[in-house]
Amino acid sequence: MTLDISSAPIASDTTDHAPPGPGSRVRWAHDLSVSLVVFLIAVPFSLGIALATGAPLTAGLVAAAVGGIAVGLLGGTPLQVSGPSAALTVITAGLISQYGWQATCAITLAAGLLQLVLGVRRVARTALAVSPAIVHGMLAGIGVTIAIAQLHVVLGGSAQSSAFANLLALPGQLAGPHPPALIVGTLTTAVLLGWPRLGRLPGRFGEFGARLAAVPGPLAAVVTATALSMVLGLRLAHVGLPAWQPHDLAPELPHGPLAGALAAVLTVAAVASVESLLSAVAIDRMSRRTGDLDRELRGQGVANLLSGLLGGLPVAGGAVRSTANVRAGAQSRWSSILHGVWVLVAALVLTGGLRHIPLAALAALVLVVGLQMVSFAHIRKVHRHREFPVYLATVLGVVLLGVLLGVALGAATAVLLALYRLTRAHVDVLVGSDESVTVQTHGPLTFTAVPRLSRALAGIPATAEVTIVHDGSFLDHTAYETLHSWRAGHLAGGGRVSMATRRQDDEVLDPDGTVRAGSSAGPHRCRAWTPWVGHHCIDQQEDPHSRLMDGVRVFQLHTAPLVRPELARLAREGQTPSQLFLTCADSRMVTSMITNSGPGDLFTVRNVGNLVPAPFEPGAADDSVAAAVQYAVEALEVRSITICGHSGCGAMKALLDGVHERQGPPTPLTRWLRNGRGSLDRLRRVPAEFTARPVVDLVEQLCITNVVQQLDQLMANPAVERRVAEGTLRLVGMYFDLATAQAYVLDRESGRFSPIEALDVGAAPVRPRDTPEQANEIEQVSAVDVDSGTAAAGSDPRLAA
Repeated sequence: MTLDISSAPIASDTTDHAPPGPGSRVRWAHDLSVSLVVFLIAVPFSLGIALATGAPLTAGLVAAAVGGIAVGLLGGTPLQVSGPSAALTVITAGLISQYGWQATCAITLAAGLLQLVLGVRRVARTALAVSPAIVHGMLAGIGVTIAIAQLHVVLGGSAQSSAFANLLALPGQLAGPHPPALIVGTLTTAVLLGWPRLGRLPGRFGEFGARLAAVPGPLAAVVTATALSMVLGLRLAHVGLPAWQPHDLAPELPHGPLAGALAAVLTVAAVASVESLLSAVAIDRMSRRTGDLDRELRGQGVANLLSGLLGGLPVAGGAVRSTANVRAGAQSRWSSILHGVWVLVAALVLTGGLRHIPLAALAALVLVVGLQMVSFAHIRKVHRHREFPVYLATVLGVVLLGVLLGVALGAATAVLLALYRLTRAHVDVLVGSDESVTVQTHGPLTFTAVPRLSRALAGIPATAEVTIVHDGSFLDHTAYETLHSWRAGHLAGGGRVSMATRRQDDEVLDPDGTVRAGSSAGPHRCRAWTPWVGHHCIDQQEDPHSRLMDGVRVFQLHTAPLVRPELARLAREGQTPSQLFLTCADSRMVTSMITNSGPGDLFTVRNVGNLVPAPFEPGAADDSVAAAVQYAVEALEVRSITICGHSGCGAMKALLDGVHERQGPPTPLTRWLRNGRGSLDRLRRVPAEFTARPVVDLVEQLCITNVVQQLDQLMANPAVERRVAEGTLRLVGMYFDLATAQAYVLDRESGRFSPIEALDVGAAPVRPRDTPEQANEIEQVSAVDVDSGTAAAGSDPRLAA
């Protein structure tokens, strides 16, 4: 079969919501098999959530079926799978204990109506404005609460009404556990945690383990624990599935004050909406699709409305189920819909088999899920961005006070922290080589900053020439009087003072909080530091040379005054770059922009295809690249070398088309492309992959494989080999996706490229294992069915030997 890579439907737009037509039978059959995988995960998970809330266990299956079918048909994120939510477990349990089950169903119904109204009003993206520290703190607090409660069930007891009561009762429960429940719970936890690692066993055990690992871990854990309890005849509490009678589960109005019921509706709607929308964004990112968040919110509203009517738990987008759906290779919304159908069938037909499941096994399953909601990767991230107080306040508030008050406490902490930072101004005193002094202020200068400002000004010599530069932000009367009083005294003592205001739109705020001059954003859209929009200002009939000269004039007018001091320093002291950056000559690759670098930072080498000719390539070697590498390594003593490929590389397309092997006298281009033959060979043997998404097509796979190969060829340079052996030089592989403006970095051990997260400055460029929506990374495969739209490396005729 001939594969047309250019038409591979990897990315989807918001119109990709219709059911597949007659020409998609193979894809529909693939979604059928994927739906069975998700179903096997959803059943034990739904039963466990129902157990943790104290609701009828059938309510978990009802919510899973309704969530799969209703949201699958109506939602705006085709690959998201909805069902009972772990994040709503504590809230639902509290509502059941306060109002009763049927009133909780009415609250779920009302929350669904509210979600539907919010979706119609198109406010979905507003929900995403909540601070990530609050969201992750809420999830972590809920996870801790769930884990503490279910630990009692695993030990053979029963959970108390609150997390505080569970903590107080835990020592007594630990002193006298119920051995059969503890055995079953421990076995369930061990299987659940160890199951994904079966494929890493050595030798033939690894091959057998990889086949076993294809079975969903939650299913394997519950089945193993159930089989053990039946074989040993353990006396345990088991799943009780009452006959499903909708008229008995009909919702009724909650008793008590109306304000309490309204607060409950708002809480369920808010938590379910935020969790669903965050999960939808994560799933869209994983599957490289663009969903409709307002439509997703409307779908979630319809699902909660139906779930409340039919006696089900509150529904939300499930990150665990959705990740499994994407990981199994789902192509359309039919995998979610069919998974709901299978859950419905199980609820009606398989009740006899489900009654053999021990409650301790389900409790252990939910306990592990709760602990996974506490993400150390998120803790490190919020700590790095100085948001840990908000995170900690939210976690403690949720555990001790409940979800609603905990989130309110986190929001209040965030507001106080923001106000504190608004009153914190930075005052920097810079002494020049001619002993002139520059005082730079960043941030609002209010009365709270006056002591810091006064200390900085008091340390300046009496006769110094001083320039005070304020960034143009707020300056209150107290700070104004302080500055001018000091200025008058300094002038009276024989010094010189000049004061200036630097416009904020002439600065770039780096993620670490420092301010760098050099940006010329402002009313002119075509300034030198925004070249990516420069084409809007180009007359297509204009002489290119004139356009180039105009660009130089703009540089001289706007940018040169800002960079002149730094360039003058480099002119005096010489260049001392710490990195060699080798990339493609493609005009779309702006190295300074994607690396946030400036003059003197990078020693850059560019060529067609970011190739490093190897000495063993006969007739194709080129000394210019090797000379640049040797100069950078030996003369400049750079500490790292980065080889950066990019998407849509014309050189890689030419290699796949065999341009370098064409008959006739070789041209300079064909001779140069022969340096990429090693990359073609590696593509046939061990193609490179991404950790968080599949490759788009064969050209992209060759682009990233070429980066790995060029790093190996770089080691053939003796200077590089020596420095790497000494441990004084690091080699880095990078890939830049032009369409998404996303950079990826190579993990040399796994041979896969991981995305560099936004604002993740200084962190290891590896996708973290986060909360449930990111707990299971998508494992990519090098060969995918042709009809799925992704190329298998060995299936393209251009790679034939």
